[in-house]
Amino acid sequence: MLRKYVHVVSSVGVAVLVVCSAAPVWAQASLGTAQPFAVVGGSTVTNTGASVITGDLGVSPGASVTGGPTVTGTIHAADAVALAAQNDIVTQYNALASAACTADLTGQNLGGLTLTQGVYCFSTSAQLTGALTLNAQGNAAATFIFKTGSTLTSAAGSTVSLINGGNPCGVAWQIGSSATLGTTTSFIGNLIALTSITLNTGANIVGGRALARNGAVTLDTNNISFAPCTLAGTPPTVPTLAAWAMIALSGLLALAGFLTLRRRQSLTY
Repeated sequence: MLRKYVHVVSSVGVAVLVVCSAAPVWAQASLGTAQPFAVVGGSTVTNTGASVITGDLGVSPGASVTGGPTVTGTIHAADAVALAAQNDIVTQYNALASAACTADLTGQNLGGLTLTQGVYCFSTSAQLTGALTLNAQGNAAATFIFKTGSTLTSAAGSTVSLINGGNPCGVAWQIGSSATLGTTTSFIGNLIALTSITLNTGANIVGGRALARNGAVTLDTNNISFAPCTLAGTPPTVPTLAAWAMIALSGLLALAGFLTLRRRQSLTY
């Protein structure tokens, strides 16, 4: 009976490990306190024209927000909330930077490509001219990560589209220096740049964010709104080391209780 009980406990432990290891590496998984923000700048956020930010707007360590974009959420300038968001952006940036590449697209233009989920890397700059299509192949948890050694630039009128059941929460862009979206570009995903982000006139991010770590976010008559990640397939919370310790302790206590019960039963009989 004891051997059977230990086997059951071990099976449960294996099942927990399988569930956690099989969880998709969603691009939004580590945004933490930055989740409510549609725009975060490191030095300033400047705007020209009638930009609409659906979500919060933050600046840290800088404090300047100029040009009066319409913000549906809260503006946090050099406060504790903005600082916490920037810290979590750094965490996410580093996590994306450490993701292993599944394809090296250095020297290729993203325009005209149709890509399935993966981690796509550019050793230097990346260019988007035309339409980039991300095919989730019916997987709501499909993950698309793009990493550049330096810049990302899109030409006027370029588009990024997500088809076949994908979730914008699974799209992320880790930019080694600065990103510039050309006039009327339609973009998807969390755009995280080490330095600055510039959106030219009429460029929109629908289902994503503009997050600059150290420099400015520059806007000109743009719409930016992030996608709420509430669909089935949203990644489970992976236990921390402390949580694993509690799980192990709970298992040991359960085993000890079982052994005590069996001992009492044997003494009774």
